[in-house]
Parts: sequence; structure tokens; C-alpha cells
Amino acid sequence: MTELVFGYHATESLIRQRPGHIQALMVQADRNDKRMQALNDLAQSQGVAITRCTKSDLDAVTSGRHQGVIARLQQGASHEAAGQTSESDMMAMVVAAERPLLLILDGVTDPHNLGACLRSADAAGVTAVVFPKDKSADVNDVARKVASGAAETVPWVRVTNLARTMEHLKQAGVWIIGASGEVPETLHDQDLTVSCALVLGSEGSGMRRLTRESCDFVVSLPMAGAVSSLNVSVAAGICLFEAVRQRRGT
Repeated sequence: MTELVFGYHATESLIRQRPGHIQALMVQADRNDKRMQALNDLAQSQGVAITRCTKSDLDAVTSGRHQGVIARLQQGASHEAAGQTSESDMMAMVVAAERPLLLILDGVTDPHNLGACLRSADAAGVTAVVFPKDKSADVNDVARKVASGAAETVPWVRVTNLARTMEHLKQAGVWIIGASGEVPETLHDQDLTVSCALVLGSEGSGMRRLTRESCDFVVSLPMAGAVSSLNVSVAAGICLFEAVRQRRGT
């Protein structure tokens, strides 16, 4: 099955980061605005083949909101092109970083939410995003589109055994901090200036039991309104940028 990346931001990031992984760039022929011209110029400068198509041709390729541009990836290049890294390489990044900040997602099955989490992770400058291979969304074309290019820039890794990976992170000096709505300690009470990994579970059931038991600390997000929980991508953004705020000393 041919892997696709669509949407302006995701495609632009792919061209800049890994142009050699693009088999062909399909662009809407009747789009001549400055934004599309800039993308065409970038593709040509990187040696990416451009195929001009009608909007109906693009609509037939994907049901997603393609914004007039779709990149077909070379066969076998999809994982690397999407920013996937290995667990060993991720651990090397953690060891090399002065104060690593990671995002761990346990049971996020909606690719829209996964893509939004990747986008927030990239904006917060995380070392890597970690999630399990089973019972989790993959970084597919929908997730990449929502991530707006972050899937190609922020390192992410799918692991076989999440609890084991969390233990490896602990051994590397990373504190594991889970988010849950059932504890009195809040996110703002937790020291996030240390090397740490923030763990969020699925919207329905939260973190799995073993994942929660593997956390060093569990904190809640202070909620002042009537709703009892937040969308996981919103919660991820709040947690990550609280870490950013603390690390900047503001």
C-alpha cells in the first residue's frame, strides 16, 4: 500500500526534511497562489518530481483535506519519512540531552488526537514521543495531516512493552509523571524542571494499570468547570507547556 502525506504544512516539512523519500508530488493544477508556488519552487529545488492534477483527481486519492497537495512516498520509506526512530536511538537521545522531556501516550487510538499530540510535542521541544505498538493509533496520513509537519520533525517511537520502556527511562535518570483526574496533587505542584516523561492515557479509561503503577508520580489537572476531563491532546499541550514554563523560570 502506498503511503501518503497530504496537506500543505505536512508536505512542506516532508520536502524539507526527507525529499528523497518522495516518489511524486501531486499538486492541484489550477492553484497558482503564492503559497502553492512557494511549495512548487521548494519541490523543484529539492529534485522532487511534480505531477499536476485536477482537484477531483486528488479527491480520488484521499478523503482527507489535502489542500491541493499530496505526496506519494517511496515504497518502504514511510516509517523513516514519518520521523519514526528506534527505541535504542531514543534512549541515546535521552542520555545525550541535558534535561530530556518526553511525552508518553498510553492507549490513544484516534489518529487525530495522536497528530495533535505530536504537534504540541514539537512546539514544546520534546526529546521524543513514545507510544505502544498495540492498542494505539499509528502515525498514518491522517495523523500526519493533523500534526502539520511535526510527524516529520519530532522523534517518535512505537514500543512493544511500554512498562519496560518506562523502566529503562527511569534507569537513565528520567522521572515518570502520569496525569490522572483522581489524585489531589496537581500538575502545578509537580517539579517539571527535572528530566521527566509525562504520561497520558486514553480519554475513556486513562492510563492502564501497569502503566500507572510504573509512574513515579501521578498528578491531576486542576479543573474549575463542569466537565470532568479534557481531550487528551489538549491535556498533553497543557502538561507540556507547564513543563516549558517551569524550565524557563516564569
